[in-house]
This record gives sequence, C-alpha cells and structure tokens, in this order.
Amino acid sequence: MKKYLLILAIILTICSIAGYFYYKQTPEISYKTAKIERGTIVSSVAATGNLSAVTTVQVGTQVSGTIQKLHVDFNSRVKKGEPIAEIDPSLFNAAVEQSQGNYFSAEANLQKARVAVVDAERTFNRNKQMLSSGIISQGDFDAGETALQSAKAAVKAAEGSLAQSRGSLMQAKTNLRYSVIRSPVDGVVISRAIDVGQTVAASFSTPTLFTIAQDLTKMQIEVSVDEADISRVRLQQQASFTVDSYPERTFRGNVIQIRNAPIITQNVVTYVVVVSVDNSDMKLKPGMTANVSVEVAKKDAVLKLPPAALRFKPKSKGDDSKAKNGEQSGAGQRPMAGGSAGGGKGGSVKGKERSQQVYQLTDGKPVATPVKTGIANNSSIELVESSLKEGDEVIIEQVGGDTKKGGVGASPMGPRF
Repeated sequence: MKKYLLILAIILTICSIAGYFYYKQTPEISYKTAKIERGTIVSSVAATGNLSAVTTVQVGTQVSGTIQKLHVDFNSRVKKGEPIAEIDPSLFNAAVEQSQGNYFSAEANLQKARVAVVDAERTFNRNKQMLSSGIISQGDFDAGETALQSAKAAVKAAEGSLAQSRGSLMQAKTNLRYSVIRSPVDGVVISRAIDVGQTVAASFSTPTLFTIAQDLTKMQIEVSVDEADISRVRLQQQASFTVDSYPERTFRGNVIQIRNAPIITQNVVTYVVVVSVDNSDMKLKPGMTANVSVEVAKKDAVLKLPPAALRFKPKSKGDDSKAKNGEQSGAGQRPMAGGSAGGGKGGSVKGKERSQQVYQLTDGKPVATPVKTGIANNSSIELVESSLKEGDEVIIEQVGGDTKKGGVGASPMGPRF
C-alpha cells in the first residue's frame, strides 16, 4: 500500500512541475495583416424615417348630418370635384325653402316701403304749396315732412332686411351644396373613416372622413438626423434606402429639404431631413419604414485603410507586469517625432490636430507609421498623407503574447488587442 502511495505522489509531483512550466511560458506572438488598397470611399449618414405622399389631403365636412351615400372606398382613384360622399340633404332643403320664403317676404316689404316713400313725397310737395298759400299751418307741413323722412328710413330698413334674408338664403344653399362631399384634388383614397348611416358632426374641429394622397408616384421620407451629423447634410445630396418589404432592393432619392426646427426628445436633439423618392413602379406605400443612408462625401481612386489598423495597439511580452508598475514598453517600436514611443498612442502635433498611426511588420516586430486620414465609412478610411503605398500591409490584430494560459490575469474571452 505504501508503495502505491509513493508512486502516486511521484506522479503528482511530476505533473505539477510540468504544468507549472507549461503555463509559465508565454505564447508566441503572431500578427494578422491587411493590405492597403485603392478604390472609392463613400461616407454616409444613417437615419430612419417613414414614407409618405408629397401631398396628403384630409377631407372633412363643414355640415353635420347622416351619411346617405358613399361613392368611393379604399384605393379608389378620384378626380378633383368628384363626389365622394353625400349627407342626407332633407334638413338643408327645408332650410333653403324657409330662407327663400323670408327673402321673398323681405323683398315685398321693400316694395311696400318704396311705395310709402312715393306717397309721402306727394303729400310733402302738396303741403309745401298749401303752406305758401296759407291754407295749412306750419305744424301740418312739419308733420308731412316727418312722415316723408320716416318713409325713407323704412326703405333703408327694408333694404337691410332684404340683404339679411339674401345672406341667409345663400348660406342655406351653401350648406345644401356642402352636403355633397367632393374630392379637393386628383389622387387616391388611402383611408376612409365613415360608413353609410353614420352621423358626422361639424364643430370647432372638422372630423376627417377621408385621406387622399394626391400623387403616389412621387413620395418623400422625413428622417430624423442627429445634431452631430446634420452639418454634413446638404441639399440635393444622393440618398439610398431600403424597406422591409423589399430587403433585396435599394431605392434612391435626393435631399430636398433640411428643416431648421429642432426636435428634442429626452435631451436628444435631431433635425428633420426630407428625401424625395420616385415611386413610378408603385411598389412603395405610405407609412413604410425606410432605413436611409445619405451620401455626404465620396472620393474615387484613394488609398483605403482598414479601420482595425487604427485601433490596433501592440502588446509585448511582460506588458501586464510592467503596466502594474507604471512602465511603458518600447520593444520593437520606433520613436516618433513629437509623439510617444509605444503603446500605439499617437503623438500630438501643433495646434488642435491629432496625429494617428498604424503599425507595420519590420523584422517580425510592429513599427509605428504616422498617417493622416480623411473621410471614412464602416469598412474603409481614406489615407490622406503617409509613407504607405498601395499594396503595403498593416497590422490589424495580434495573437498571443499578452496572457498566460490559465494563469493569473488570463481573460476568459481570449487575448485582448
């Protein structure tokens, strides 16, 4: 029994020593590189919005009543002035008849008042002659003059009453005409909110009975652009977008309006940008969600740098322990004028400009190379100024050298770059 225990202890000791030296060793460092290519870079601003018709008219009613007829339905094409619905005209016809009677009565009263004026004028002229002959007194003459003035005033009152009756008659006829609801534009009915027999009431806010899109062959998208990107958006810039209904197709449009009114939602400031869209094939429908990309800059035949190259920072063996002591590693790196020597941090230059750098493999070690960049997108960054040429390789990833297998400080997610 003691013999077996001794053998087991020896085996465990050998395994412990082997495991210690295995995990003690640092993994070999290797690098992944990518070539610098020449091509086109398009910088864009992404936003989301909804499609809508350029002109959408909400049709209501100016009179109250019960819907008697409907002439259109959803997706019906209508012409300007075409009847689309009718309200029961019974009450409006009665109002017209009543106003017509009042108008005739006021007209008759005016004729009567004019006759009274003629009679009063004859009496006044006769009294005037009789007064000069001394037949009547001055009091009788004054009474005749007063009657003439009163008759003329009655004519004015009758004329006013006639005008009032005429206005009431015109209003009654207008209400009767409004009982037939007509389309104000040429277009397509995209919504209907009423049915036959339904009562509609025209009050301070006119109810919306129909929504008519004037021309669905020309549509627009109102997208919300963040305040950080709005300065790069200009009129007539090209835009592309996709909708969920046609994920395999990319549609095109142009920026036609940039609204200055800010929209503040939870302290986030955005601005509305309107993109016009040609919908000649009628595939797009109002309300569709569009994922829009506005092309704010484009350059052809420029050197393209992978974004990962600018994010790469080399890490030499033993950097973890040196970092704890506040030391910086300079192994395999060439100092840059005006900048730092290691860690992949770019040095500063005069003014507010900030230099950047990428790394190349020289004798198996990463060497920093300063660069100046321009426009960028998700896949490429423009290389404006650098000693790098087309076809040169830059480091984008480091494998190994920064952690010890299973040792203290090892990351469960693998090596960090």
